[in-house]
Parts: sequence; structure tokens; C-alpha cells
Amino acid sequence: MPIKEYGVLKCQPLKGMHAADTSHFEVHVVDDNYDYRIAINVKSQQSPPELLYYIDENFKHDILSSFLNLPSGYTALESKPNSLALDYLRGNLFDYHKMKTAHHIIGPDNELAGLIEKYIDLAIRTSDALIYAFGQKWGPEQRRDQYFGFKPGNGIHDIHMNQGNKGKFENDNGPYQDGGLFIQFPSKNQWIALFLAFQTQSFDLI
Repeated sequence: MPIKEYGVLKCQPLKGMHAADTSHFEVHVVDDNYDYRIAINVKSQQSPPELLYYIDENFKHDILSSFLNLPSGYTALESKPNSLALDYLRGNLFDYHKMKTAHHIIGPDNELAGLIEKYIDLAIRTSDALIYAFGQKWGPEQRRDQYFGFKPGNGIHDIHMNQGNKGKFENDNGPYQDGGLFIQFPSKNQWIALFLAFQTQSFDLI
């Protein structure tokens, strides 16, 4: 059964943090009306804990032109070909063979968290930067966000490959529902793309 409420959040970043009690790098973002939290995995709950990642600091792809037409905020996406839905195996987004294994995952020296923090901080310091986060939406919740305190709680997670899982996450498998993070710098005509996967996931098409 595929993940629920798959879509993309177009937003502006306000603050990032590596929460010591989670396996995520957390980002406080806003659209024109609401606050959200983006939860980006930096280690796995399963062994091996190190994630696979690919970062392109000058990402170019035909799909980007369609991003520009998205409204601010969350847009639900259909998990099908010829849409904005991401698919690491079928979408020709990048060469997944070039993904690297993140090391130094414990504590503040988490390699992947450090890389993500660098790009998020750059986006925060750039007045016209925009983030496009693909994944599974949660909220709105009645409680305040546990890290940034805004209410109602809203957010996007599963910002990683969402197919090829085994075991307890096998029910999340589905094509055209992969996560990803894109940062747009309009004044520089630059896009940074981040793609994540777990080492336990299979890249073989079924």
C-alpha cells in the first residue's frame, strides 16, 4: 500500500536544527499562510544506520520548469507517470549509482546533517530562496509543533526513496512517490537537489 498524502510543499525556510533525540534534521518553513516542519532523515532506524545520498549543487532537469507553476504551500500529487511525482528508478532524475554512504552518524558530527544544514543555512540567508519538499504530509494537528512551537502542527516527512523496502516498511512501497528536496535560488538561476535512500532498500525494478 503506497504512502498516504503524497505531495510537494513549496515554502521558504526560517530555521534548521539537528534534534539530538531524532534521526532527522528538522526545518521550520512557511508558505503564504501556514507554518510547517520538514523532517529530513539523516540516519536509519534499521541497520545499517548510514543513509545513501546524492547532492547536485547545479541540478538541471526538465521537471524543474513545472515546479515554477506550483502555488505556495502544499500540493497533493498523483503517483503516476508524466506528473510531478518523483521516482528514483523511472524518472531519470539522477544516476542512483552515484549515491554515497553517509558516515559519522552519531551526535553533532553527523555528516549528512552537516551537509543539509549548510544548504538550509544558505537558503535562509538568501532572501528569494525557495524550498520544494517532496514526501508525505502530516497535519494539521491540534497541538503545537514539538520543535518549533507553532500551532497547528503541520509538516512533510518521508523525504527519501519510498520503494524497495523490506520488512516493516514494505507496505510503504509504491512507484512515483519518492521524496526529495530541491532548493531554488532564482537570482542565481541555481537549483540544489538532495536525494536520499536507505541501504536496506532495493533499486531493482519489480
